[in-house]
Amino acid sequence: MSNEARTHSDEDPYVALQATDEFQELRRKFRGFVFPMTAFFLVWYFVYVLLSIFAPGFMGTKVFGNVNIGLLFGLGQFVTTFAITFMYARWANRELDPLADALGARLDGEKEH
Repeated sequence: MSNEARTHSDEDPYVALQATDEFQELRRKFRGFVFPMTAFFLVWYFVYVLLSIFAPGFMGTKVFGNVNIGLLFGLGQFVTTFAITFMYARWANRELDPLADALGARLDGEKEH
């Protein structure tokens, strides 16, 4: 059966849902958080790596005891990872999940018919 011959009731509900304004809003919100946060983290990570390669004297500068700037930057990578994860979880629970749940309920309702 060709696509033109398919009736509305035969349409794939997942494809139909992707075409809705609500789904596009969900994608826009997701991308609005994830893309900038990913860019920020990648820049932060590459600054750390590049400083380690090209500025070993700076990275080896002692801050206190045997702790140097490179060690603090390295630990900062872990702190940043956990902070981003925490921020995303809170943001998703507040902004993304209600939209996704509504779309899921809508899809479940359409599949029952």
